[in-house]
Amino acid sequence: MQPIKIALAKGRLADLTIELLEQIGIIFTSYHKKSRKLMFLSDDSQFQLILVKATDVGTYVENGAADIGVAGKDTLLEAGSDVFELVDLGFGQCKFAVAGRPDYDLNQSHQLTVGTKYPKITKDYFNQQGKQVETIKLNGSVELAPLVGLSDVIVDIVETGTTLKENHLVELEEMMDISARLIVNKASFKTKDSRIRPVVEQVQAYVDTKGSVRS
Repeated sequence: MQPIKIALAKGRLADLTIELLEQIGIIFTSYHKKSRKLMFLSDDSQFQLILVKATDVGTYVENGAADIGVAGKDTLLEAGSDVFELVDLGFGQCKFAVAGRPDYDLNQSHQLTVGTKYPKITKDYFNQQGKQVETIKLNGSVELAPLVGLSDVIVDIVETGTTLKENHLVELEEMMDISARLIVNKASFKTKDSRIRPVVEQVQAYVDTKGSVRS
């Protein structure tokens, strides 16, 4: 019998997820942070970890290369992943916000230009408000965009707000809270229900009882 494949983003999210899995009895003794391996088998050989880039977790799960995955709500929204999102794990908490110069008025009549790493999320958010925006896709240092005149404002993930403050920007509007989510491939949830559903239920029960493993 093939193991149930679990796609995780490398780094902190993987560490937190593995800690959570251990709490429900799924142990990966072979996993350690410094390993260059990308696949790890659980001690009982029933599960296999696949370590991928954060933005690829939804793709692996949607296309059936993994049965289960853990990804940030931000990456799922931006990718538009067609998966079952079953459990809010409660860790990796932060939020999306519109930010800009302290004196900037978001209600100005002209079309907004927004610098962001998340053009889909940005367009969807402003479209829901009936506002048309031009997005400029950036891959890093989005805080620079309004400072050098590339955009009016930015849309980005905010955790502490320190980076905004250090660059003389402020949060102009909070958009939504985000956190890590347990996702499942739609076909796998039907064909492997007897193996996947107990995992989902145990994770949900643990989160309900204990909260997130660690923020």
